Amino acid sequence: MGSTLDILKDFPPVTKEEWRAKVEANLKGKPFEKLIKKTYEGIDIQPLYLQEDLEGLAYVDSQPGEAPFVRGIRASGAVSMPWQVSQELRSADPAEWNKTAKHALQKGQTSLNIVLDEATQNGFDADNATAETAGRDGLSLNTLADAELAFRDIDLTAQECRLATGPSGLAATALLAARIQAAGQDTAKLRGSISADPLGTLARTGTLPLSLERAYAHMAALTRWAAATAPSLRTIAVDASAYQESGGSAVQDIASALATGAEYLRELDKRGIAAETAARHINFEFAIGSDLFMEIAKFRAARLCWSQVVESFGGSEPVRAMHIHARTSRWNKTKVDPWVNMLRVSTETLSAVAGGVDSIHVGPYDEIFRAPNEFSSRIARNVHIVLREEAHFDKVVDPAGGCWYVEQLTQQLADRAWALFQQIEGQGGMFKALSAGFPQAQVAEVAAKRAKNVATRTDRFVGTSMYPNLAEAKQIIEPIDHEAFLKTRKAALAAARKGRSRDAALAEVGRQADSGQEALMTAAIAAARAGASLGEIFAAARGQEAAPQVNRLRVHRGAEPFERIRMATEAWAEKHGGAPKIFMANMGPIPQHKARTDFSTAFLNVAALATIANDGFPTIDEAVNAALDSGARAMVICSTDDSYPEIVPELTRKVKAARPDMMVILAGYPKDQIEAFKAAGVDEFLHVRANALDLLTKVQQHLEVI
Repeated sequence: MGSTLDILKDFPPVTKEEWRAKVEANLKGKPFEKLIKKTYEGIDIQPLYLQEDLEGLAYVDSQPGEAPFVRGIRASGAVSMPWQVSQELRSADPAEWNKTAKHALQKGQTSLNIVLDEATQNGFDADNATAETAGRDGLSLNTLADAELAFRDIDLTAQECRLATGPSGLAATALLAARIQAAGQDTAKLRGSISADPLGTLARTGTLPLSLERAYAHMAALTRWAAATAPSLRTIAVDASAYQESGGSAVQDIASALATGAEYLRELDKRGIAAETAARHINFEFAIGSDLFMEIAKFRAARLCWSQVVESFGGSEPVRAMHIHARTSRWNKTKVDPWVNMLRVSTETLSAVAGGVDSIHVGPYDEIFRAPNEFSSRIARNVHIVLREEAHFDKVVDPAGGCWYVEQLTQQLADRAWALFQQIEGQGGMFKALSAGFPQAQVAEVAAKRAKNVATRTDRFVGTSMYPNLAEAKQIIEPIDHEAFLKTRKAALAAARKGRSRDAALAEVGRQADSGQEALMTAAIAAARAGASLGEIFAAARGQEAAPQVNRLRVHRGAEPFERIRMATEAWAEKHGGAPKIFMANMGPIPQHKARTDFSTAFLNVAALATIANDGFPTIDEAVNAALDSGARAMVICSTDDSYPEIVPELTRKVKAARPDMMVILAGYPKDQIEAFKAAGVDEFLHVRANALDLLTKVQQHLEVI
């Protein structure tokens, strides 16, 4: 029988200096700094963190549920109130949306996450919408009849609801409140958020359908109404997801959210709503990036900073808590090999859970290229359930608390985000900064660095820019007849308007439109109950002031360039009966060329380019004859650096003499021979540090694929 393990005796303590000395010895002359990871946030991630890294962190001794809320906004964390399963419900037709919502609630969803289509968010009814905006990626909600159809047999007060209304929450909230009243339900029991975010919409789209002043008047009216009749309802959204999904950093996410929230507090204060009330009605929204620990720290740092912002506005400790909804990011999702998206959203959701957010949307693997189906929706919803029921994250208070790495990273993020927030404030606040293009330029700078790293595959998209699977089954995308849908929506709108007298109710909305008082919201609800449509209510309240214009953020996905080159080859192959082929000039026995042959083949497969394989050629003439007989217009020479001086010049010259249009690519980058090989006719070099996007594009251009 073995002896009992004595941790202190059998594993004596080691100082940081001793550890570093051992590491440097193992590095064998390489600098220690190679172990330090550089991040887009400007933070150096060390290879080792110790308890001493907690020194000077003032918040470490705070308890969950206490300011500055780094460790969460509730004392019991997720134990007493787990994060809400808040999957986005995007069915366009009200009746279909009703079926989808009921099914989701039966299968584990705990919060109704209502996503409106573009037309509805901008205050347009179907008769003023286009096929591109009506029903696009969300629910088309025009009338009280639509609301009754969408929410039939659903008690909106029985669970949290989440409705992002775009720049103005007035008209959409009026329809929902009218539906609740007509169903005999109590708005005082409403929980969650029905919230407007004019600055977030402006940053994402570059414009608004109304002036900022009028949007703030609507925000004030909605907040006053909620404070009086629905105190548990948050009415102001600060959605920072567009910054992350434009390629921004975690620092920029936090700073933009802080600056937007601070601006809303100021604007509501001008309209007589103190921070004590306004802060209680704000809901923050973030996209979750792929860096597990950085994202955990992001949510913790955001709460730390926001607590300080609200304190500076005079808010008491309870209202300094930041309520956070998170959604998995679209930036790193791929259309190619989309199954990998399931893995991506799993780690992102783990970050959000460990970071202590209040509700989460887990994106179905196919949400970026089609309406999610039953399978993809179920798998996404089950990510919540696995983390809760199997991993038991609902049994832990502050899972990341005390982790030396995360605690130090939280403080570093908070410091940098606060400094950037101060820069935005120094320009006069978020709107003036957006007007000057400052946040957009900051994000674009980081996005450019990401794009460079994506192109060189320093940052990788598995299945897309690395390790492609050319045999993957193509996903079926069922076409949607948007023109037909718009026609049915117009018919439903016309039927709902018949025989309804709403002029007097709409006139009252117009009289209260810029008051910012609860009376405006009351008038809007009365108009909805009288039969006024969402578009009519919004038109009566929007005013005639000029809408703002700014340069919008460039929301995009990082894998798009690689997807484009692959799809270009696939389109060419479909037209010509097969992909263009590249000859592999493998020289020598298999062990001599195999590593570079495999790497080169996988490299070219990223663009769906086919290769002509072989086991290697013993002589240059045999390789030349095989290359010419193949009919290929490009070839890759694969062997070792030591053998290249004898092989490459002669092989290249002979091939070029017979086929001047043959593109010759050398696998590897032998620095001492580059110029000599170029002089011999080598066109490109394929190696691990190559700009893959640039090289593959050149190959496609040579092959006339693009």
